[in-house]
Amino acid sequence: MSEKRDGSNRSAILLHEGDNVATLLKDLSEGDLAVTGLADATADVRLREDVRFGHKVAVRPIGKGGDVIKYGMPIGQALSDIEPGTWVHVHNCRSARYGFRQEKYGVHA
Repeated sequence: MSEKRDGSNRSAILLHEGDNVATLLKDLSEGDLAVTGLADATADVRLREDVRFGHKVAVRPIGKGGDVIKYGMPIGQALSDIEPGTWVHVHNCRSARYGFRQEKYGVHA
């Protein structure tokens, strides 16, 4: 996380300060810098692969079996270690969408 910026150069959106993934606002290529943030916090990451608009990219390391966090809540579990800048999708994340209880977050999803 770094200094506050006006957000005009952001290429990804972070939805909650506790998220470990951001959603791209445009297509980016391997080696591009995904500039993201929320309020005072930023999380810029260099992409390890091409990632398309609307897809998620890790902004922090996520260990195998760890929660993939978006909206401040888990949306899935990592199927393998995921490094910052890596595309996060069905090939490396098991969805927590159906019937997955998240009591530690105060909800039943």
